[in-house]
Amino acid sequence: MSAINYSEKIPNNVNLGEDRTLQRALESWQPSFLNWWDDVGPEGSVGYDVYLRTAVSVDPQGWAQFGHVKMRDYRWGIFLNPAEAGRTIHFGDHLGEKAWQDVPGEHRANLRRIIVTQGDTEPASVEQQRHLGLTAPSMYDLRNLFQVNVEEGRHLWAMVYLLHKHFGRDGREEAEALLERQSGDENNPRILGAFNEKTPDWLSFFMFTYFTDRDGKFQLAALSESAFDPLARTTRFMLTEEAHHMFVGESGVSRVLQRTCQVMNELRTDDVARLRAAGVIDLPTIQRYLNFHYSVTIDLFGADQSSNAATFYSSGLKGRYEEGKRMDDHRLHEQHYKVLQVVDGKLQEKEVPMLNALNEVLRDDYIKDSNAGVARWNKVMEKAGIDFRLTVPHKAFNRQIGALAGVRMSPDGRVLSPQEWALREGEWLPTAEDRAFVASLMGRCIEPGKFAGWIAPPVMGINRQPVDFEYVRFN
Repeated sequence: MSAINYSEKIPNNVNLGEDRTLQRALESWQPSFLNWWDDVGPEGSVGYDVYLRTAVSVDPQGWAQFGHVKMRDYRWGIFLNPAEAGRTIHFGDHLGEKAWQDVPGEHRANLRRIIVTQGDTEPASVEQQRHLGLTAPSMYDLRNLFQVNVEEGRHLWAMVYLLHKHFGRDGREEAEALLERQSGDENNPRILGAFNEKTPDWLSFFMFTYFTDRDGKFQLAALSESAFDPLARTTRFMLTEEAHHMFVGESGVSRVLQRTCQVMNELRTDDVARLRAAGVIDLPTIQRYLNFHYSVTIDLFGADQSSNAATFYSSGLKGRYEEGKRMDDHRLHEQHYKVLQVVDGKLQEKEVPMLNALNEVLRDDYIKDSNAGVARWNKVMEKAGIDFRLTVPHKAFNRQIGALAGVRMSPDGRVLSPQEWALREGEWLPTAEDRAFVASLMGRCIEPGKFAGWIAPPVMGINRQPVDFEYVRFN
């Protein structure tokens, strides 16, 4: 089960050839996927040979191989973690029952909704990032962008397989719709707000892959607990690939900070105008980008109180992050959790049934994880002797979903009047001037071993290759 059959038109480890009807359906969807890739995938990349990793197994000891591949020839496929013999449901009202291999009729609509929503995020991020290759700060970074793109494409395949196999005609129609919606499209946008935002520059890309792909990690981890075994096995393998995306974001921001601190020390200044004139991104601008991407991403977890979240958990469809490590009854009927609300212009905590607060539980787990990476970014400034620290804004800052939607809140958690917010918004969120300045730095630098002046080189290359390795061959 762990080996992947690359002799088939669609590489897989699910014995696709034994189900000819499913195989034909997926092979008929494949040209639509390639047309989508050609239309809105990485711009200008046709003909490039890119040093990509490709899954060859689901064995964690050796699951991928590296080599130069034309991206359009990348072997997108369907890979599930091995089945766990005798697996039982370990949370919710079905606790202790056998995990489902097929979709129970009463949960069909909710499972389809979960899979479609997750699947919709995967092509959306490719669409958001399609122009970035034209302004890559190095060949190394260009390769990382392309690796993220092809793996998001494979994650789309993962969800499409589930839709085709388990949801019949409805699933096939949903799979088609995943290629019809488009990020930012006025008439047919992507389902979730963050995936309709633009990713116009590489600082945005690094923040997106750090914060928004981290949301992906937590959502996939929650789905990997699912009583629906094919979904759990699919998302477990997706998590293996997702780790690189977050590495790209965390290391990318670290390298931007490193270069900025280097120039600050060389010029002995923290003056924004002088630093911008020297061609690096000043630290306050990096903080504003952080504030924006963080606040947009935590909205992805949904409303702080949600009957849908309660239903998904009680039904066994979606668990908590690391459900198996939690020391409670895994049913949660008598448990409570604190959420925030604004009363008379002040933030207050309110205790609500935990089942209804599971979006907030997952959001808080995410926030803790995000803070750990920001602490590592701060070590870059500390090591350089720069007295500046990045901070994660308050959870209520710039929220558009749930009880905190539209509340005017400072990054340090003060409720503001609309007037004060209007006066100070430019201190906390990227301004048009900030974005124009960052855009002005985005010149393409793709000679092996060369890097744009606003970012430091990485410590090491990909797969033990040197930093100046020819990661992309332009034909």
